[in-house]
Amino acid sequence: QVQLVESGGGLVQAGGSLRLSCTASGNINSINNMGWYRQAPGKQRELVATTPTHNTTYYMDFVKGRFIISRDNAKNSVYLQMNNLQLEDTAFYYCNARIQKVSDWRWNDYWGQGTQVTVSS
Repeated sequence: QVQLVESGGGLVQAGGSLRLSCTASGNINSINNMGWYRQAPGKQRELVATTPTHNTTYYMDFVKGRFIISRDNAKNSVYLQMNNLQLEDTAFYYCNARIQKVSDWRWNDYWGQGTQVTVSS
């Protein structure tokens, strides 16, 4: 089995910061892309940022200059440092990773259970 588990969400005032963590575990042979998505009430799940490799990152416009995505391959982990949080950042945040399991030719996308981020004024 492969699982992704997020942590680090919570309640923060506008302008504050949070750091989300996600760790993959289980029967893993390889991981390529890792990323963060979020879903606010009444909206579709949307991409926040991705890191296909240890030195490549992509950000959606609404978080550029505020959020930083990073990964630690030795720990099978991806992080999202969120700075200058705004009310509109309130959402349920999900970790995603494309993973190949041991002795399996297939690549599949896996999702964490999510962690709530709430920003107050």
